[in-house]
Amino acid sequence: MIGYYVHHQGRGHLTRMLSITARLQSPVTVLSSLAPPPEAAHLPWVRLSADDSGEHFRDADAGGTLHWVPRHHPGLRGRMAAVAAWIARHDPELVVVDVSVEIATLCRLLGVPTVVMAMRGDRSDRAHRLAYDAADALVAPWSADFPEPGWPEHWYAKTFHTGALSRFAGRPVPQRARHAGPRRVLVLWGSGGTGLTRAQLAAARSVPSTVWRVADGGLAADEVWDALQWADVVVTHAGQNAVAEVAAAQRPAVVIADDRPHGEQRATAVAVGATGAAVGVIGWPAGADWPGLIDRATALDGRGWRRWTHPQAAARAAGHIETLAATRLSA
Repeated sequence: MIGYYVHHQGRGHLTRMLSITARLQSPVTVLSSLAPPPEAAHLPWVRLSADDSGEHFRDADAGGTLHWVPRHHPGLRGRMAAVAAWIARHDPELVVVDVSVEIATLCRLLGVPTVVMAMRGDRSDRAHRLAYDAADALVAPWSADFPEPGWPEHWYAKTFHTGALSRFAGRPVPQRARHAGPRRVLVLWGSGGTGLTRAQLAAARSVPSTVWRVADGGLAADEVWDALQWADVVVTHAGQNAVAEVAAAQRPAVVIADDRPHGEQRATAVAVGATGAAVGVIGWPAGADWPGLIDRATALDGRGWRRWTHPQAAARAAGHIETLAATRLSA
């Protein structure tokens, strides 16, 4: 049995789990405070209580040693008890954690090996060091061609790089046909990032000879894919899954680092700038910068994304997890 913890923020962790578990042969149970979506109806699902409800959170980081453990919070107590009870009943080979320092630590304290889905950015704080150091393995959903600088060697020694994970991986990319008219710009902005304002979009849309569309987290997968194929240039935040979807579609892009903890998106925007497929930007650009950014992105060849992603990334992740589970990480 494999356990798989999914964080509730945004859709990225959930989408990644669905891609990986679809390729696992071992029985798997999902643990999350998210409600199971229709596409996960076949998966056993332990619904955890929320630990972020309420208004007053006391000593939530336990003096800087953890990220989120507010004192006397019934939701936190309930979710930890539910995870511990599930582990006691099922004795899993391992638990995949995407992502939570506290869940990863709890599982390891109960003697269960952990596979932590790694994140870009500065993870040198005490809490991340605890989870990454204690993990039996790290899975990095990016290419080893674009390593995260500053990681200690012992993290790299247990890291498996899958390449970017996308629900669109392996889909054939249609041949791009030349079209008359203005350049087509797609804004791909998911549910987990900072919301864009009308003023920001209006300034961007003022670029001459362009037509813009906005795709948010409410679109179905096929709708997102069709929008990506329509676009000459994609403007997206630097979340791992959003970038992975642009990469799978091989579209030139402007990748904008949203303000996120630990500089995660900043690190991603810097890394994608090295692909030759995207322009990396820190923060939403000023209106006067947009014409140059669209020109620079239009000149890029989206095939540069082939170094970033891998058509079998989810299968590679699943295979690595299966191998670890088969040995119960006893070696």
